[in-house]
Amino acid sequence: AAREEEEKKEGLIEFYDSFKDMFEFFCKNTTIHGTIRLVCSDSNRMKTAFWTLLLLASFGMLYWQFALMFSQYWAYPVVLTMSMHSEPKMFPAITICNLDPYRFELVSKHLVQLDHMAEESIAFLYGIKTSARLSHTNEKNIHVKDLSSMGNLSRSNFKLSQNFSLLRMSDHNNRSGKKHSSVGFRLCNATGGNCFYKTYASGMDAILEWYRFHYMNIMSQLPVIINISDHEEQIEDMVYSCQYDGEPCRPSDYVHFHHPVFGSCYTFNSKGTDPFWTATKPGIPYGLSLILKAEQKDHIPLLSTVAGVKVMIHNHNQTPFLEHEGFDIRPGIATTIGIQQDEVNRLGGNYGKCTTNGNDVNVKLLYNNSYTLQACLHSCFQHIMVRKCGCGYYYYPLPPGAEYCNYNKQPAWGHCFYQLYQRLRNHHLNCFDQCPKPCRESLYKVSAGTAKWPSAKSQDWVRQALRHQNGYNSTSNRKDIAKVTIFYQQLNYQSVNESPLLSENLLLSSMGSQWSLWFGSSVLSVVEMFELLIDTLVLSLLFCYQRFRSKKTLKVAHTPTIPS
Repeated sequence: AAREEEEKKEGLIEFYDSFKDMFEFFCKNTTIHGTIRLVCSDSNRMKTAFWTLLLLASFGMLYWQFALMFSQYWAYPVVLTMSMHSEPKMFPAITICNLDPYRFELVSKHLVQLDHMAEESIAFLYGIKTSARLSHTNEKNIHVKDLSSMGNLSRSNFKLSQNFSLLRMSDHNNRSGKKHSSVGFRLCNATGGNCFYKTYASGMDAILEWYRFHYMNIMSQLPVIINISDHEEQIEDMVYSCQYDGEPCRPSDYVHFHHPVFGSCYTFNSKGTDPFWTATKPGIPYGLSLILKAEQKDHIPLLSTVAGVKVMIHNHNQTPFLEHEGFDIRPGIATTIGIQQDEVNRLGGNYGKCTTNGNDVNVKLLYNNSYTLQACLHSCFQHIMVRKCGCGYYYYPLPPGAEYCNYNKQPAWGHCFYQLYQRLRNHHLNCFDQCPKPCRESLYKVSAGTAKWPSAKSQDWVRQALRHQNGYNSTSNRKDIAKVTIFYQQLNYQSVNESPLLSENLLLSSMGSQWSLWFGSSVLSVVEMFELLIDTLVLSLLFCYQRFRSKKTLKVAHTPTIPS
């Protein structure tokens, strides 16, 4: 009996007599709960069948839960975690524009002709005689120096096209039966066989867009790079007073550039590296305070119907896209703007599409500043515009070797551009697929308050003080100044971080929990199941080998002997 007991002990390599012995040994010695009931109840077939079905059902539920976990894991969901941080930080970059673009002498004659066309169009549409030029004839035009091709440009053969006249169109509303009118202009392709009307329900919007369309064609006559440093406005012509944290601003605190629509612009703290702009305290006294010249010289009045100043708050080393994110400051008003910073950190990779610095984006950026979504979208659209239309959109930078659109050279570019731009707005171009969001992004929430400034009782001495100290000159009662104060409401900022909803560790933990729930076992139980599979495979090979040997022996035994 002792010898039989010793033989039944498990050896280094087990050779079972049958699959039944192997399965019985597994069920009696495994750590998986419930398997022993398959062999201890072999005399009761009903119990054996019940426990067999129960174990199979548990296996089915376990692997169904595993399938749900893996499908959720491979979907790469994220969870947003919010945290608050409080520390001194850098003041954001502030861009201001006077909404008064230059009237370059090189194209001044064509702009005067365009103003006459605008006057005639307004009179035709509304029967109103108006002067679109207003007072700009007395203004000094900007003269571009040191251009070798200036003479050729000034004597160019550019002519304003008469093929884009403003028209009033009427249509009937089928539901209400009322008659509605719209205003627009006609655009055709190169052959003239495909045309459409660029229409607006508002006549004012139609006139502004029609004027901008002609304006882009005129401005395309200018060189791509214009050095305006010799004739640019001094900042004192626009900013009468500038203080940050109670200290006067310095000449190194701002950079100047010219925007074709928003005019002369200045960006304060553009780089964000000067310790002077470190924000140490929240509140109005510790922010940026500006007294601005808010009158409109009316150089090119029909480019915009707004008078005042354009302001945008943005990140450092970022191109300000004022047409998308800027807001207007009214003349004669003191505006206080409180800002609150939010920081967004995206995971990227399998969890979402984002870029760290734009180097992995397929679109070649046309802007020299850091990567932003708008910079990528504009660059993508410009590349498609040059490829499809043969020329570039005037308000965006040009790729190397391209030129700006001009209907004297490309008569059908307007037809091509407006269709492409509509496709971009409807997300039918692949620019939104090619341009991911930045993985790390700072956003600024803005809240503003306004009050009349200067008040009726203080306006005389305020204007007098500005006149003596800052060279302010006003001969009319027109509200031509504005005050802006931009400050941090709080120095603490909110950080929104993406983290995996189901990480590798959490996945393994959840799988272990399910395995323990259905079988009350551990990782070692999984090893035991693998061992059972290996033993089954080895035993099958041994049985096949024994059967092959037995057949071969039987065949040799039945072979007849040949007599000598």
